[in-house]
Amino acid sequence: MFDIGFSELLIIGVVALVVLGPERLPRVARQAGQWMGKLQRYVADVKSDINRQVEMSELRRMQEEVKEAAKSIEASVHGAVDETRKELDSLQTSAALTEPPGAANPEPSDWEKSYALRRTRDKIKDRRVERAKELGKKLPKKKSW
Repeated sequence: MFDIGFSELLIIGVVALVVLGPERLPRVARQAGQWMGKLQRYVADVKSDINRQVEMSELRRMQEEVKEAAKSIEASVHGAVDETRKELDSLQTSAALTEPPGAANPEPSDWEKSYALRRTRDKIKDRRVERAKELGKKLPKKKSW
């Protein structure tokens, strides 16, 4: 901090000994040491506060950059989705114009109806078994006819 050599410190010490005397010099030296410690702690606190503020400003700047990038990506995705939706709508309208009436939704057969009903029952049964296992309940044994 200061360019003070050993000889200069020795001169300051001798002058302090002469001016203050041998009885008060240790107390004054101790007090000066305490003041220097407080000063160093204060300077360290100020440095750490400045560093924290600089880091916070950098983090805020980075946060803003990430937000802007996210907004631009979101806008591009929405644009692509809108374009795709428009193309699909145009394809659907053109397909609806070319299809004969009644070909879009033919009436399901009896076999398809019964198969769909069976699949629904199996899904419900599987869900009940999974739920019972999650809750730790024992299921009744199946009846064998």
